[in-house]
Amino acid sequence: MRYTDLHIQTQREAPANARSEGHALLVRAGYLSHAGGLTPLGQHQITRLHTLAEKFGEDFFTRLGLKVIGKEQVFFPFESGSVEAIHCPACGYAARQELAAFKKAPLPAEAPLPPEKVLTPNCHTIETLANFLGIPQEKTAKALMFTRISDGKFIFVVVRGDMTLSEAKLRNLVGEFRLATAAEIIQAGAEPGYASPIGLREALVVVDDLIPHSANLAAGANEAGYHLINTNYGRDYTADHIADLTLAHAGDPCFHCGNPLTQTRAMLLKDGSAIHFEAVLLALAEAHHDEKGLILPPGAAPFEIYLMHVPGKMLDTLAEAEKIYADLQSAGLSVLFDDRNERAGVKFNDADLIGCPLRVTAGERGLQSGTVELKPRRAQDNIPCPLNELPLQIRRLLDESAQ
Repeated sequence: MRYTDLHIQTQREAPANARSEGHALLVRAGYLSHAGGLTPLGQHQITRLHTLAEKFGEDFFTRLGLKVIGKEQVFFPFESGSVEAIHCPACGYAARQELAAFKKAPLPAEAPLPPEKVLTPNCHTIETLANFLGIPQEKTAKALMFTRISDGKFIFVVVRGDMTLSEAKLRNLVGEFRLATAAEIIQAGAEPGYASPIGLREALVVVDDLIPHSANLAAGANEAGYHLINTNYGRDYTADHIADLTLAHAGDPCFHCGNPLTQTRAMLLKDGSAIHFEAVLLALAEAHHDEKGLILPPGAAPFEIYLMHVPGKMLDTLAEAEKIYADLQSAGLSVLFDDRNERAGVKFNDADLIGCPLRVTAGERGLQSGTVELKPRRAQDNIPCPLNELPLQIRRLLDESAQ
């Protein structure tokens, strides 16, 4: 494909709105516009990635040279990533933190004790309540109250005091919601700051699956300034739904194998059968670059070869490069032909930015002796090559670059 047909516009400077080094390079190399949209070159690369995904299947990310985590959900660990990923290095499980499963540890079994109302002044949080009662936070029941947007239903959620609610898990269970107002809490029979699910009116009660296995928890008494100790699920209240509702954290045991989980910032590249190809493009840029630009592996580059001519004084190098372009295409090689009447230095810089694995330079002196110069993107020096050996030498260098 011709450089001018793709309307490639490279930039010497990184854009001010660049989110990361890789994003800056994609804009500078002409894959993305300053506004972040795909350019013709970027769209060509996305189309190529689609083809590679169909060809390689489960080996897709390995063939791209990307170090990823996960199987059903696949992530690229990255400091500026948009999601928090939970990962088990032992079994390979990975998921967005907000939806990740983990193995929960029930408290030691206890016989249910009689409930008792106790005065707990100024204990509006789990931390202050646990400190006041002299108990660990896992011996408390945390109350969270919402209103469902679709029908105005009051939703009362209970998780153990040492756990954190995952709003994403709750949303998957009950639909979209918002925080309940004080008036809505009181209307349901609860007391803001001292609420429990005991004795509620017309509420949808949802409890984390650890609550039925946690005996004698301290919970609100639905009376200002008071809590109940020794509340027990099943005896004192029941729920409309019991489900996994809490967030996994680093160090929690893996749900699948029990080994400690890790937590990292990442980009989500694949979710089930859906691959996010623009995220894959960014991951490629983050993983494969140097100070000059992108260094895309042969199997992942939009083109295998960057062909350029250096304008001459005695020889029409453009016409000769046209012949080389046709010959390389006939040999089944993928070529980006820089057909601009531009200075050599500009073309060299653009070739480095765009990141094709191999540059082929047709200059007047070399052409007069029947040679061109080859330069693998990672190499320091040019390699002279006779024109009659060009396809063979190119394939050899591409194979070496892929190793």
